[in-house]
Amino acid sequence: MIHMFDIDHTVVRKTTAEYFVELALKEKIIKFSQVSYLLVDWVKYKTARPNADFIENIVKNLAGIKKSDLERIAQSSFEKKVKKNIFLGSYNLIKEAQKRNELVIFATSSFDFIIKPLEDFFGIRDSIACKMEYSQGLTTGKLEGYSSFGARKKTAAQSWMEKESIKTEDVCFYSDSYSDLPLLEYCGKPVAVNPDRILEKKAKKNGWEICRFKDVLG
Repeated sequence: MIHMFDIDHTVVRKTTAEYFVELALKEKIIKFSQVSYLLVDWVKYKTARPNADFIENIVKNLAGIKKSDLERIAQSSFEKKVKKNIFLGSYNLIKEAQKRNELVIFATSSFDFIIKPLEDFFGIRDSIACKMEYSQGLTTGKLEGYSSFGARKKTAAQSWMEKESIKTEDVCFYSDSYSDLPLLEYCGKPVAVNPDRILEKKAKKNGWEICRFKDVLG
């Protein structure tokens, strides 16, 4: 069995981007004006009216930032915020799968540099995530390819499975969000973790496993 985990609210209590932005604003790596529209997009997401291009739109405002600064803030964010907010339930699921020598990867709409410390913590490689485009060590204001949000996460996962010659029935995908329904419905074993209202309704209707995690590593 291949275990594919969404990260935000599934493995980690809040969004990894939220922890990252909080610290990046504090250290003045980015300005509030560059990310202020995230508040509008968050409201749209919570009311089931997500903007499929919101990640691409935000990235346009983030040109000219040093890759090294992004990586430094991400590592600091992990040590100060992310690590202690990993759900104990998800931690155990990942570790138990790894003990059985079953492959574990992340499939997230967060950025690769933000989740890299989390990957290193679990010894995970080859995850699906959004990737910034760089030129001479600076962000260009574009992504490499497309974001991995919503239906695009399913597309990215399909490509990865085909590349690795993995059958859909051999994949267990864990997520908290209705936005991941395309991939949850595609994988052989969908698991709803701390599901939102829409996902919980769908999971109960389809008889999917539902996990509720509260305790964190601390």
